[in-house]
Amino acid sequence: MTVSAHTSPPSTILDVRDLHCDRGGTEILKGVDLAIPAGGILAVLGANGAGKTTLINVLSTLIPFSSGSVSVAGHDLGSDPTGVRNSISLTGQFAAVDQELTGTENLVFFGRLAGLSRSAAHDRAAELLTEFDLGDAADKRLSDYSGGMRRRLDIAASLVVPPALLFLDEPSTGLDPESREALWTQILDLRNQGMSILLTTQYLEEADQLADRVAVLRDGRIIAVDTPQNLKSTYGHHRCSVSFPDHASAVTAGQILTERGYTSRKNDLVVGDTGVVELLVRSGFTELNPLLQAIDSAGLTITDVGMTPPSLDDVYFALARSGAQTPQGPAEGGDR
Repeated sequence: MTVSAHTSPPSTILDVRDLHCDRGGTEILKGVDLAIPAGGILAVLGANGAGKTTLINVLSTLIPFSSGSVSVAGHDLGSDPTGVRNSISLTGQFAAVDQELTGTENLVFFGRLAGLSRSAAHDRAAELLTEFDLGDAADKRLSDYSGGMRRRLDIAASLVVPPALLFLDEPSTGLDPESREALWTQILDLRNQGMSILLTTQYLEEADQLADRVAVLRDGRIIAVDTPQNLKSTYGHHRCSVSFPDHASAVTAGQILTERGYTSRKNDLVVGDTGVVELLVRSGFTELNPLLQAIDSAGLTITDVGMTPPSLDDVYFALARSGAQTPQGPAEGGDR
C-alpha cells in the first residue's frame, strides 16, 4: 500500500485524496477525492457496482486501500487506523442488531462494548430509543420490528457513542416508502444536530432530500460533485409541454422547433398524437419564451404551457450518457 500521510484541517472531518483500491487484481476505486466539513452531509450516488460499498469499507478501515491518503477527524488512515476507528460509526446495508434481543438489550449491549457502565448504557439506550421514536417498542424483540424500525435501531446503535463521522451505506434499501420517509426524517434530525455524515445511495430522491452535496460515482471514479441544485442547473433540463387545439398545429410547432435545433433524434423534442409538444430546455422560461413567441408569430394557438424543473434523475442519466467530469476539486459536503 502506497500512502502519503496528511492531516486534514480542523474544520474538515473527512479528507480523501487520490484514493485507489484493488480487490482480487481488479481496480475498484480509481483516484477518488472527497472532503466533508464538520456538520456536512455528502451523498455518494451510483449504480450497483460503481464502488460505493468498497469506498465505505475502505474509509471505515474494513479493507485496505492501495494508494492515496485518507484523514478522518485529523487521524491518518495509513498511520493511525485505530484513531480513525475511534472517530467513526458505520451502519451497513444489513442490520447488525440481534433479532432475538429487545431494542433496549441491543443498545445496552453496544453501549457495554463501547465501554459504558451498565447504568450509563441503559440511560443512553433509553435516550436513543426515544430519539428514534422506538420507545413503545423498547421491550419488544427485534423479530417483531418492522424493517423500518430495525433500520432505525441499527442507526441508533451506531450512535451509542456519538462519532465524529457517521457512514450510512444505502440506509433505505429495502424499505417501503413510508419507512423510508421516517428514516429520512431521522437522518435530517441528525444533520440538524450537527452530525457529519457520508451516505451512499442508489435513490436519487434520497440524495436530493438529505445531502448538502452529491458526488456521482461511476466505475470507481467521481464524475461530478456539487450541491443538488447546482448539479440540476448544470446537467438537468426543464421538461416543457406546450398544448395546441389539434394535432396539425402541434406538428407545425414541431417543425418550427426543429428549425431551431430541437429534434427527436437528440431526444429533446416529442410531438404527441394529442396536440401536445414536449421539449427539453436548459434555462427554463428564459429559453422557452422566444420559442413560444416564434410559434405565436406563425399564427398558432397555444392552449396551455407547463414546465417541470430538472431532477437528479435528469442529472444522473445525462452524466451516464456523457461521462462528464466537473472541474471542482474534492467532493465536499457542507451548507447548501
